[in-house]
Amino acid sequence: MKRIDFENGTVTGNILGAALPMLVAQILNLLYNIVDRIYIARIPGCGTAALGAVGLCFPLIVILSSFANLFGSGGAPLFSIYRGKKETEQANRIMNTSFTMVCVSATLLMTIGLVFARPLLVLFGASADALVYAYPYMMLYLIGTLPSMIAVGMNPFINAQGYSLVGMCSVAIGAAANLLLDPLFIFVFGLGVQGAAVATVLSQLLSASFVLLFLTKRAELRVRFLRKAEFSQCSGYAKNIVSLGTSGFVMQLTNSLVTICCNNVLSVTGGDIYISVMTIVSSVRQLVETPIYALTEGTSPILSYNYGARRPSRVKNAGIVMALMVFGYTAIMWSLIILAPGMLIRIFSSDSVLVADAIPALKQYFAAFIFMDLQYIGQTTFKSLNKKKQAIFFSLLRKVFIVVPLTYLMPYTLHMGTDGVFLAEPVSNVIGGSFCFITMLCTVLPELKRMGQDNAAVGR
Repeated sequence: MKRIDFENGTVTGNILGAALPMLVAQILNLLYNIVDRIYIARIPGCGTAALGAVGLCFPLIVILSSFANLFGSGGAPLFSIYRGKKETEQANRIMNTSFTMVCVSATLLMTIGLVFARPLLVLFGASADALVYAYPYMMLYLIGTLPSMIAVGMNPFINAQGYSLVGMCSVAIGAAANLLLDPLFIFVFGLGVQGAAVATVLSQLLSASFVLLFLTKRAELRVRFLRKAEFSQCSGYAKNIVSLGTSGFVMQLTNSLVTICCNNVLSVTGGDIYISVMTIVSSVRQLVETPIYALTEGTSPILSYNYGARRPSRVKNAGIVMALMVFGYTAIMWSLIILAPGMLIRIFSSDSVLVADAIPALKQYFAAFIFMDLQYIGQTTFKSLNKKKQAIFFSLLRKVFIVVPLTYLMPYTLHMGTDGVFLAEPVSNVIGGSFCFITMLCTVLPELKRMGQDNAAVGR
């Protein structure tokens, strides 16, 4: 089975070999939620209301995904660093530790979610009318927590071993199933919103089964659940996985927090229609951000492996190639958002009133989107090189310390209404993204220079 050799070949070739299959996988992964929204918005008689209600479930869904990424994205860079050092036994233990934590946390989160789903949805801004659609959807979605978290949390270990095409296929299987099952359960079986949840759970089960089959039977380094006797000796790995994964976890969790805050403010300043607007804006953001995530995450194992192997020039080249690809893509998409926002919005709804309200909101939200690239590049570099403190700090800075206060300050104190909610994002992108990128340059480049000098001294 073809694998990417992170140690040899051109850096650009390695990144493209890892990032392009991941890009396809992430675009397909969007179908899990995007297809749901497209079909839900077109349910006769209640599409717009149902779309807004399901949007209220996103914070809970993001929380589940963030825990899967905590252990997957936290473990995979460490796994790659140890592979770069040729310490395969330790790498395998890290993967097994991540897998065990994914399974245990999924069981706990599903239990908590099933008990507290209704009060949480009310806390997130669900009205009595919205609960009619949101609560059944969320309860069914929670049943698939374990397969969903396995599929998301363990896929990085497939990519980290160089099997990027396999990683893509694991997502493609679930996405294709969701694409076929959604209209079947929603319209043919007449289950409406609940049908969308059932289709998603079945699709996630297929993805998780494929991931487990490959990692237990076919991969070079294979996964298993930790034995009881191994718990104590792997506790150190668990701490490192959590501390490194915390930056991505915080970033996703704070996205959920921001969504909750935005929905609460919008329900007061704009009503239920603006919660549907925010659902569409968030959907477009997912659509355009997915390739950026794929490019940066595709670069991550190359950065980690070569950092562990003490090859600073390849680390630096990988960072430059990643930045050029991300900026190039963003320039194209940013232009499309500003010049033709209606085209993107109509993917998710044909309601003319909703489209009219969403167009100015989308332009405001993405006004400084290119600065978000700086955050992505800086965060990926910090995480890949095991810079835990910086990665966590900048995850918190942009969302918790900038966006959340502005979400309340701009609509209420500055009397900007719904405009203030959507403009809080570009302000945070400029401040947080710039600070993160500049700090990354000032800390990582000198370290790589010293590593190169040390290598030269040893070679003399």
